[in-house]
Amino acid sequence: MKAEELIGRIYISVPFQMLKEQYLDLIIDFGVNPEISFYADALETYSSGDFKSVADRLLEAGRSVTFHATYLDLSAGSPDPLIREATRKRFEQVLDLVPLFRPRTVVSHVGFEKRRYHAIRERWLENAVETFTWFARRLREENVRLMLENVFEDGPDDIRALYERLDGLAGWCFDIGHQTAFSKMDMEGWMDGLGPFLGQMHLHDNRGEWDDHLAPGNGTIDFPALFARLKDRKDDPPVVTIEPHNEPNVWKSVEYLAKIWPW
Repeated sequence: MKAEELIGRIYISVPFQMLKEQYLDLIIDFGVNPEISFYADALETYSSGDFKSVADRLLEAGRSVTFHATYLDLSAGSPDPLIREATRKRFEQVLDLVPLFRPRTVVSHVGFEKRRYHAIRERWLENAVETFTWFARRLREENVRLMLENVFEDGPDDIRALYERLDGLAGWCFDIGHQTAFSKMDMEGWMDGLGPFLGQMHLHDNRGEWDDHLAPGNGTIDFPALFARLKDRKDDPPVVTIEPHNEPNVWKSVEYLAKIWPW
């Protein structure tokens, strides 16, 4: 596949501030589909008019969009009701933007950390199910699906019960970079454990020591093995987002993935 063709099939992560202030023209000119990250500072800084002007330009250009909801310091399963209230408030702000941008999916971090929540695991799970059920149902009213992403979880057993209790309301966003850097389970184990819930992937590379967000092919992750596993699935291909953290790595990512793209 040619790199130019692949660009139209995938999403490329970009924070809203960078999209608005630096990359909007480039994204439109090159036919890029953005996955827009909404950090708290953007939600606090920009007006509804700012968001609408960017959304209008993307939609007029025929671009497809996905969202990454804000996540820093938030916890959908926190035992503290004030933390859950703050989490919902940020999710509400993202929900307000959905009719403007019409995203295909909204990604949120699961947020389970065994070192923090192991002793109150069931309580965390009940709270997380309640919060994410509310969020997913609100999104479904707009024909948008919630995707919950692994980050610091040791393995799929940490969070499989969450997807099971959500009963189809949310899919799994497999972040293979996080799996490689932070978990104790290999890619095959994650796919065996959560594969039936897979709906989206975040692709970036590292060397297994930290979440470097390198371009695929520049670390140690075996992307051909991942794609070989996915190629024979009977389900539709997942939504794919690349998450390079600088512009040169965007083009490196696209060129590498175009050579091994299975669909």
